[in-house]
Amino acid sequence: MTIAAVADARSPLGERLKAVRALSLALAGPLSDADATVQSMPDASPTKWHLAHTTWFFETFVLRDHVPGYRLHDPRWPFLFNSYYEAEGRRHARDRRGMLTRPSLDEVRAYRAHVDAALVAALPTLADAALELVELGCHHEEQHQELLVTDILHGFSENPLEPALWPAARKVPVAMPGPIAWVEGRTGIVQIGHAGDGFAFDCEGPRHDALLTPHALADRTVTNGEWQAFIADGGYREARWWLADGWAWVKAEAIVAPLYWEEQDGVWTRFGLDGRRAIDPAAPVTHVSFFEADAYAAWAGARLPTEFEWEAAAAGLDPAGGNQMADAGPVEPRPGGGLFGDVWEWTGSAYRPYPGFKPVEGAVGEYNGKFMSGQFVLRGGSCATPRGHARASYRNFFYPHQRWQFTGVRLARDL
Repeated sequence: MTIAAVADARSPLGERLKAVRALSLALAGPLSDADATVQSMPDASPTKWHLAHTTWFFETFVLRDHVPGYRLHDPRWPFLFNSYYEAEGRRHARDRRGMLTRPSLDEVRAYRAHVDAALVAALPTLADAALELVELGCHHEEQHQELLVTDILHGFSENPLEPALWPAARKVPVAMPGPIAWVEGRTGIVQIGHAGDGFAFDCEGPRHDALLTPHALADRTVTNGEWQAFIADGGYREARWWLADGWAWVKAEAIVAPLYWEEQDGVWTRFGLDGRRAIDPAAPVTHVSFFEADAYAAWAGARLPTEFEWEAAAAGLDPAGGNQMADAGPVEPRPGGGLFGDVWEWTGSAYRPYPGFKPVEGAVGEYNGKFMSGQFVLRGGSCATPRGHARASYRNFFYPHQRWQFTGVRLARDL
């Protein structure tokens, strides 16, 4: 039996599980075993590891803990595919995941099939607590689908051949958007955080009051063309626009442009999942760090929005709108998007707990809370975020120097 055979009284969850598990395999479909094994940097993980780790999550927290008599597919593999759960014991070093030439990609696929069959058999009899973990596992796997795509992009960028994962037709140029328009935001006390309907990660709550002072948000994100003007004006050469840590990073890493950009004979190109192409001036700039986003905002006479300003603006909008990943196909930011999709938008807010936040008991309590230090919040989802995964209260978070995700910039200013 496979996940495709799910058809029981709990079919909405079963169908979601089927779709999520199928998309992961489809994303990995074009890859060779070597493609799926390589690890291009410590922040990235091999595709094979993503496929196995998300399976380990279901096997450990659902099957092992809630299905009497379940036997692990391979008792050696939890050590390989645990990510950061201290409560689950010792694990393979994160920066050494690319050394796992065994098990093979086919063996990992067989592991997924084994766990999928056990989940299908167990779904009709699982208690509510276990079903909540199945739902969490689906959202967890969607997070890894985005990481899988961006990690492939980084890995392919390290290959001098610069291969394309999804070859795409030549793009038709789009007219540059007009100047940014400013949209006045809500002021006063607003409610922030998940409202309690439907799924949310623990870090999205508790819902609480936040005070917003008069401000406005840009009606769109910063474009490649606008970023080229920042570069041409010496944006990466003048310390006055940069935070001290950001300027130290620029000098230490010799940063001169967004990740994957190259200049030759005065022409800028970028590398994407469709190979190397000319920069599209009208498309949203992406693969920029918090440091770069903050410096650009200072250069533009603006600032980054707070996460509360962003959420108040997004409340009531359709989070499934915009350019998000619907299937295994070309992934790239497009011109003219809204608050959801295209690029994750850096905010100026530190990733810290909301008032009254408490991690849940057990190993899954390590999911978000222990990372609330030294990172900044991003909002809105990207072109690589599975459609239906994001929502107004969703809080993504990365360290300020990281930029291999589809990260971009929406400006804000005080009124």
